Amino acid sequence: MKKTLPFFTFFIVLILLVGCKNELVKKPKRLIEREKMVDIMYDLSLLEGMKAQNPALMDSIKYTSNQYIYKKYKIDSIQFAQSNIYYAADYKEYEKMYNQIKTRLDKEKNQVNSLIKAEAKKKMLNAKAKKKLKEKKEADSIKKAKQKLKLKKQTDSLKVNK
Repeated sequence: MKKTLPFFTFFIVLILLVGCKNELVKKPKRLIEREKMVDIMYDLSLLEGMKAQNPALMDSIKYTSNQYIYKKYKIDSIQFAQSNIYYAADYKEYEKMYNQIKTRLDKEKNQVNSLIKAEAKKKMLNAKAKKKLKEKKEADSIKKAKQKLKLKKQTDSLKVNK
């Protein structure tokens, strides 16, 4: 009996593991494809970020972010909710989806930061060019004023000599 107890325990644990392998959430009839779901979640992240950065902008738009997503991807709220619950039931797969979204957001952030740096550099170069031009104009105007003054002195001296 004692020799069969470990085998029996192992057998029961194996049955429980196989038996518990059933899906926690049933697959919905209108499941959104995984890649499309990642795109939807990415767009929602962007919209939420926009809302956090500039709430007035989002208030001026006639759709809420969710309504915009439903219209863009031709889905409804129930389909989205059921698909989201289905994907969230598998934690590891859901985490992979979020990591994929995070990677995309980081890539976009790096591109935006590069554009911001390039724009700042361009503005700085334009400001330097304007400053140089202004200094040149000032130098030219001083030079012209000196020439006029010199010319005036010469004409005055000619009048005095007559």
